[in-house]
Parts: sequence; C-alpha cells; structure tokens
Amino acid sequence: MEPRPDIPVDAFAAVDMRVGEVREVLPFPEARKPAWRIRVDFGPFLGERWTSAQVTNYPAEALVGRRVVGCVNLGVRRIAGFESQFLLLGSIQADGTVLLLDADPAAELGAPVA
Repeated sequence: MEPRPDIPVDAFAAVDMRVGEVREVLPFPEARKPAWRIRVDFGPFLGERWTSAQVTNYPAEALVGRRVVGCVNLGVRRIAGFESQFLLLGSIQADGTVLLLDADPAAELGAPVA
C-alpha cells in the first residue's frame, strides 16, 4: 500500500487509542462481509464496548481474553443494524486479511496508546 500524506501532529494526538481485553465474541450473520461482534473491556473509565470486526481469520475462542488496541473516539456507526462503538485496530495484509495489533499483557485496561 502507498503511504498516506503527512498530517499535523495535533490530528494524530486527537485519536484516542486504548488497550482493551476481548470478553465475548458472537457471530454476525447480518454483515455483508464475514465479521464478528466483539465485546471489549476498556477498564473502569471507559467500560465495555462493542464493535463489528472483519477478523474471522481468528476463531472466536482465540480472541476471548486477548489484549487488543481500539480507537474509542470515532463515534458510533451502525452496521447491519448493529451499533459499533469503537474501531478494533489491526494491520491489513496484501490479501485483505486483518492481523490484530497486540498489547503487552502487562498493559492496564484502558491505558492510552501513544
């Protein structure tokens, strides 16, 4: 993929990325592309939030308990009638597969990512 243009540091600083832990993974058959509905705990200040993510390359049982990184201040999006409350972050491979970003197991839930 080609790199994106430079942005001001202030624009990047406005993105609120946090460490969370996957608590529940449910099927999402209503989605146009294969996806899971995923509940993530972002700690005491943010609590639990739901997202839809096209990461079905991971079985549900491999996701539960995993530390992840989510962007929590992009607003809510409706996807096939489901309220997606944050963006789960991953790297997009050449074939379109998403590989989730890992957070250190020692990172506190809800800790900001810099």
